[in-house]
Amino acid sequence: MKIYDISQEVFGAKVYPGDPAPQKQMICSMDKGDLYNLTAFSMCAHNGTHIDAPYHFINDGSTVDRIPLSKMAGWAYVAEHSGILTANDAADILDRASKIAPAAAQRILLKGDCVVSLEAAGIFAEKKVDLIGNESQTVGPEDAPMAVHQILLGTEVVLLEGIRLREVQTGVYFLFAVPLCLGGSDGAPCRAVLIDLSMNDFCE
Repeated sequence: MKIYDISQEVFGAKVYPGDPAPQKQMICSMDKGDLYNLTAFSMCAHNGTHIDAPYHFINDGSTVDRIPLSKMAGWAYVAEHSGILTANDAADILDRASKIAPAAAQRILLKGDCVVSLEAAGIFAEKKVDLIGNESQTVGPEDAPMAVHQILLGTEVVLLEGIRLREVQTGVYFLFAVPLCLGGSDGAPCRAVLIDLSMNDFCE
């Protein structure tokens, strides 16, 4: 078994333009004579590696604390793509994942400098996938992400943004990307990991 940490370190993480960056404050420090070290921090729910809940772009959508954990923990398929992901690309990725392990086609992680097009988002929404993950801080075009988010989040597809897949080969893994339980929030940071396991022991 091999575990891949696909999360960004929070205080050095990428920040979407206009979002507040994470801030760290040492409340107590043993170097300064305190009995213990104590850290306080503040951050945007969408800094670094994070989950987008439907409520992020859908006003009556599910908040992060109401997303079923099963959407963010389970078999996933890592696919590599560079550039715009078209509808044909999305269909091909889902087909490849389904042939290897049908359960993995529910959670697609996109490795590389990839932007999901409106048409590709429509394919993922139509197939009712549980989760789409990508390495960018936003799943759609950075200068106009709203439409892609609305399509995916509008059909309760969870978005896992800001992951890091450089060390991960394409294929099937077990994903654990459960976010902090921030009641009423549109998103939350998470520590996302991929576990390389044998499918034979766990899949029907």
